[in-house]
Formats: sequence, C-alpha cells, structure tokens
Amino acid sequence: MADSPPTETLNFIEQIIDENLRSGQQTATIKTRFPPEPNGYLHIGHAKAICLNFGIAAKYGGKCNLRFDDTNPETEDTSYVNSIMEDVRWLGFDWDGEEKYASDYFHKLFDFATKLVQQGAAYVDSQSAEEISDYRGTPTEPGKLSPFRDRPVEESLDLLTRMKEGDFPEGSHVLRAKIDMSSPNMHLRDPILYRIKHVPHHRTGDEWKIYPTYDFAHGQSDSLEEITYSLCSLEFEVHRPLYDWLIEQLEIFPSRQIEFARLNLSYTLVTKRKLKVLVEEGFVSGWDDPRMPTISGLRRRGYTPAAIRNFCDKVGVARRDGIIDTGLLEHSIREDLNKTAKRAFAVLDPIKLIVTNYPEGKEEMMKGVVNPEDENAGFRELPFERELYIERDDFMEDPPKKFFRLGPGREVRLKYAYIVRCTDFKKDAEGNIVEIHCEYDPQTKSGADTSGKKVKGTIHWLSAKYAQNVEVRLYDRLFSVEDPAADKSVDFRTLINENSLEVISNVLVEPSLTEAKPGDRFQFERKGYFVVDENETEGGRQVFNRTVTLRDSWAKVSAKGK
Repeated sequence: MADSPPTETLNFIEQIIDENLRSGQQTATIKTRFPPEPNGYLHIGHAKAICLNFGIAAKYGGKCNLRFDDTNPETEDTSYVNSIMEDVRWLGFDWDGEEKYASDYFHKLFDFATKLVQQGAAYVDSQSAEEISDYRGTPTEPGKLSPFRDRPVEESLDLLTRMKEGDFPEGSHVLRAKIDMSSPNMHLRDPILYRIKHVPHHRTGDEWKIYPTYDFAHGQSDSLEEITYSLCSLEFEVHRPLYDWLIEQLEIFPSRQIEFARLNLSYTLVTKRKLKVLVEEGFVSGWDDPRMPTISGLRRRGYTPAAIRNFCDKVGVARRDGIIDTGLLEHSIREDLNKTAKRAFAVLDPIKLIVTNYPEGKEEMMKGVVNPEDENAGFRELPFERELYIERDDFMEDPPKKFFRLGPGREVRLKYAYIVRCTDFKKDAEGNIVEIHCEYDPQTKSGADTSGKKVKGTIHWLSAKYAQNVEVRLYDRLFSVEDPAADKSVDFRTLINENSLEVISNVLVEPSLTEAKPGDRFQFERKGYFVVDENETEGGRQVFNRTVTLRDSWAKVSAKGK
C-alpha cells in the first residue's frame, strides 16, 4: 500500500479560516491587508507580517491590500511610503490594485464620527489632556465620567464641525466614544477618536485640522475595504473589543481582527521609535545601515528575499510572544547563499609568500570552482606566479601540534594550485614577520597531482601582481545583550556592541571581482559571505560588506562563557 501524502500543518489562523469555510461563515473572497504607518522603515518584524498577510491571501485565492495608516502627520513622510513599497516588492510580493491610504477615507471617517455623535455614542470633550488622563483612572480603579459626557448632541456636532474647520487650538477639544469608564479594559474608557492637529499632511496638505486616532481609522478602513481578516500583532489584542464595538455601532462590514505573536529577535530591537533614535543620534549611518534590522539594512548587508521568507516560514505563526534566536536568521541566509553565491579568494590581512623555486616571470592560470553546489556554474581563472599573498594567520613561527597551516618545514596545499613547503621567513626591525619563503612541488598541481603526497592543511592565496585592493566592512550584531529591551530602566543606547563594525581598508581579492556589481554576493572562501555595497565605494575601490560568517561564531563564544 502506498504511503499517504504528508498532512499539511496549518497555523492557527489557517485553522480558523478553514473552519469558517467549512461552516459556511466565510463566503466572501478572503481579503487581508498589510497596514504600515509611514513613520519609518520596515524591519524584520514587518517582514513576518508581510509574509503572513500576502501568504494567507495567496493560499486561499484571495487578495491583499497595501494600506498606509497615515493618521499622524507629524511623523509621516513620503520617503517612508516609497521605501515601504520598495521593501514589499523586493520581498517578492505585490498588492491588489493601487496602494491605499487611510487618508483616502478621511471624509468617510468623519461621516462615521458624525454618525456616532448623532447616535449618542460619541461626544466632544473639552477637558485638557491632563484632566482626561486623570479621569481615566487606573487598571485597578474605575475612571470618572467627563463633565462633558452628557453634552447635547447638537452642541457636540457643532463643535466637531468647527474643530474640522480649524476654529480651535490644539488640545482644546477631542472627540471621544461613549462606552464604559469603569471597564477593566482601559481602551474602552471613552477612547479618543479625533484630535485637533494644525499640521499639514503629506498627502492632504492643509485640508484637515483634525485627524482620526489609529484605533478609529484602522478598523473602519478595514471595513471600507471589506477586509475579511485583519491580522495584527499581539499588542493589539486589548484593542479588539473597541474594534468590534465600532463595527457594531456603525453597522459596517464586519472585518475580523486576529492577533499573532510579533517577531522579537535576539540581540535586536524591532521598534521603529527606537530605531529612529539610533539613526537620528548617529549610532548608525542610516535606516539602511547593514547593522540595522530594517529590510533595507538586511538587503544592503546581502540578505536575499528568499532567505528572509524562509526564515519567516521557519519561525511560524504563534499565539504568544517570545524571542527568536538571531542564529536562525543567519542560518537561513547561509543556507541560501551556500547554494547561490559565487566563490572567491580574499585575503583580509595579507603577508607575502614567495615561491622561491617557481620560475621568475612565469604565470599560469589555475581553475577555481565558481560554486561547488551548482554543477553548471563552471570555473573561474586564478593567476598563479612566483610572488603571492596569503593570510597572516595562516603562518606561525612556532605552531602548536594541531596547527595544520604553514610553519617552518611544514607543508600545505595552496587551494587549486600546488603543495608548498616553508623553507624560510623574514622579519622586520620590530620582529614582525613580513615575508615567507616556500618551495613548490611541480608534481602536485591540483587536478593533475601525481606525487601521492597527502597534507592536512589547505589555504587560499592571491597573485601579488593581479590581486585587487578593496575595502571590507565586517558587520556584527548591533547589541551586546540578548534582549536589549528587557530592562526598561536601562538606556538601550548603552547596550550597543562596540565591535559591531570593523573596517579593513586594504583587503586583496581575486581579479575576477573587478567585474562585480553592487548587490553581487560572494562566499570569500574560509572567511564568510560578502556583498558588494550598493551605496558606497571608498576612494574608487569597491566596498564589500560581510553578510554573515561561515559558522555561528557567537554560539561558540556564548558556550565558552557558560
């Protein structure tokens, strides 16, 4: 009997949708949305939300909108809108129709607000912000009714209209829902729906003097777009009763909010407000600094869309918050780049090696594999000559027993070339080794070795004549502690890893890399994965950013510390 095909494991959101489809509760076309506020760049947490919303829509033959919840004009900007659209498309997704904005619905939202006032479900409150806060009470004590809560409907309507026309200064009035000042859920204690802001909007200019709060605009925008499943991160769980209350009061399309755990990553902050501080205070070079967890930062660091999507799949969709090990993200990019990145030689700390018995003036081309994981990738040419460069730490004057690289009298294979034996070395006046002498065995040429010799060590090298000079930037984790947001009493800026960036100015790479273009990714053999920086050159030279090491060096450091 043939084995049954494996049963697909559904996340809890898919289980809800499947049950609704089976029971007949779900009859409309499934629609989701990705609703970022354009007040910063997207980060890895948003990538999870993007994959989930677009993925659910695709799985069920539905649609996914991109909607900007642009209700806070002080912090929003068109540059953020453009960056968000670029990031979503780069991840491999596209939205249904044109992108949408909460500001598209400002007139309809105002009509909704007017309807609530007419129904006696909302009122204009003229208390100060401090008074409103005091009257709200605490999580353990009920709030007090505003003295304006029973303001006549006609008076509230008049004030709301004049608020809209700009007749009042900021802070003089707000529109509040009339729900329950004794509710244990603070979000139901007459929440603010509109506030006065004499601030131009990036799309509507000076047309509006009042703006809806997120809680009011978000749910109603979902309904106007007939979003069937409004997928939100877990912090919005306490907002759901207000979301449902407004739908019920307004008798509009019943979008359903479902919450899932946000993506928290170790050694990382995924809060736009704090990331903005890092940018504005110069702790990083910008939103796309390769140390940032922003999608643009990850892209500049060499991460691929496939690696990020695969990472989000591995993380899955949970009901409760937790911290995901950054090592899982790094594993995802290693897994992808191992299959796709071209191999190359790079010597980060060069020391000259002279093959003394190799004929002067002779040159020959060695064949290096482009990618051992791709049999169709072919070979690259590596010029070999008498004078070479190797890594300084591939030689030791007095090596320990298990050091399988070069030392006096020791043999190694120069990868794709010959076996060499160290015969001598030179030091400068300060005692630093500056030159290594070796002899090669002509019978040991890679691919045509007839010597029968076996050596334990293999090192990489570069021709002194043809090696190209570049700058390399070794990026590491931005924070030195696993959870930089854990202790609210500690300023997160004091937790930055001082060794998160090391710049090496005179790195040598093989000549084939002169044709590399910004965004091209490579595995520097024995060193890690690197990408040509898409934004910068240094003195006309290419800049290579380290994407990730070949192995999880942090795991080793952590294990030693225990």
